[in-house]
Amino acid sequence: MTQQTTKMSPQLYARTCGVLYLYIFAASSFAELFVRSKLVVSRDAAATAANIMSSESLFRLGFSAELLQLAFDVAVAMILYALLRPVDRNIALLAALMRMACDIVLAITSLSHFAALHLLGGADYLRVFQPDQLNSLALLAMKLHGDGYAISLVFFGFACLSLGYLIFRSGYLPRTIGLLLAIAGVCYLVNSFAHFLSPATGAALFNAGILLPCFIAELSLTLWLIVKGVDVTKWEERVPLSWLASGGLPPVSRTTNSPLM
Repeated sequence: MTQQTTKMSPQLYARTCGVLYLYIFAASSFAELFVRSKLVVSRDAAATAANIMSSESLFRLGFSAELLQLAFDVAVAMILYALLRPVDRNIALLAALMRMACDIVLAITSLSHFAALHLLGGADYLRVFQPDQLNSLALLAMKLHGDGYAISLVFFGFACLSLGYLIFRSGYLPRTIGLLLAIAGVCYLVNSFAHFLSPATGAALFNAGILLPCFIAELSLTLWLIVKGVDVTKWEERVPLSWLASGGLPPVSRTTNSPLM
């Protein structure tokens, strides 16, 4: 008989997750701060249309970068589930599903983002509309994208709360980061619900920097995963107990037997 042993490397998972998260940071910041906020004029449809069409390549690049970000975020959801499952499998699964729900909502919302280009592209089938009507519809499409983004962050807020709890209890990642992520989750939820319940209050909270704790929390997690990873010894101490309690084999070391030929 021969033995084949497969080991997963939590440190490799952690650093891969950190690198993907770093791209997510860069892409989301680029799309929001250097594309949408520069091109979209909230109360001026004509200026928004002119900005988008004069910077069409930039607009398309921001959209594409954010689309790739969503694909990477699905991978991040899976990796964080694998890393945090030893703490509590059900809550780790909840965090992953909430994160993926956020990605799905945002992916669908991206259609509204891209619709602005179709509306302003001068296609023959749009000639029934006047130019000012198309400009207004393009601005409406961008505003709907903002609403969709706020909806997606509700799911992401709950994901952050779950991750914060798991990291705080893990013992192999800093409790401070877990606490920061929990605070970030609350900030995301408050920001999104304020956006819908009281737009004026939501705008005031946003301008006051309610999402700044979110930036600090996620950047802290990203850099920690890249530089430090996880405490492998403590991670391995937790894995067998949690895995065996669920009736499975320890993921640290899976052994299979195969007959000699």
